[in-house]
Amino acid sequence: MTVLAHNPTVLIAGATSPSGAATAAALSEAGASVIAVGTNPDRLHRLSAVAEGVTGYVCNLSDAEEVDSFAAQLHNDSGPIDGLIHLVGGWRGGEGIPGQSDEDWDYLHSHVFTTLRNTSRTFYPDLLASDAGRMAIVSSTAAAKPTASGANYSAAKAAAEAWTMAVADGFRRAQSGRKEDPEPQRAAAAAFIIKALVDDTMREADPERAFAGYTDVRQLGEAFVEFMTVDAATANGTRIPLNN
Repeated sequence: MTVLAHNPTVLIAGATSPSGAATAAALSEAGASVIAVGTNPDRLHRLSAVAEGVTGYVCNLSDAEEVDSFAAQLHNDSGPIDGLIHLVGGWRGGEGIPGQSDEDWDYLHSHVFTTLRNTSRTFYPDLLASDAGRMAIVSSTAAAKPTASGANYSAAKAAAEAWTMAVADGFRRAQSGRKEDPEPQRAAAAAFIIKALVDDTMREADPERAFAGYTDVRQLGEAFVEFMTVDAATANGTRIPLNN
């Protein structure tokens, strides 16, 4: 089992999903202090109760002012973070291009992109100052191969990937790519690319289904732990496939 040095503090945005729970468990087992953020207090309480080393906070991450207030509280409670893992998402589809509704787009833009933009802007200084700052998102193969029925979803994921690569560029310019007095790269941002996620509950509900190409949520958690340990200069700005 990978053990993370120096007990990093990692914030999981959207932590109460099956992928969030699996990632929290993997990071906690590896020695990280996990900050679980979500909008459902009951789910956060259950997650904190079953995963050692996990502290839950309620925050609407689509509200920039609320994110700033949460960050101030977190810094007062436990100090800066070393990692940000963005798992806020959701799927909305429609019948071809005319069927891509404004309601679905608003939902996806708010959940997939705005929450990422808010959290990454607020916690960027923490990650840049960390000895091993890491930011990661979960994106989809649909961002590179969009379909008409999933145009809203693919566009939101593509925007999230572009933002993540921009964060990676910011990290590089501030450290190893700095024109004067460059320093070793410490911070890295990357996108994990999947077709879809699968967990035990989904398998139990549909035992005959193969879930071909799906990524198990436990694999996702392990990938995040590994990402915390790899060389920042090598990992920064990469798209990492996790498809089976």
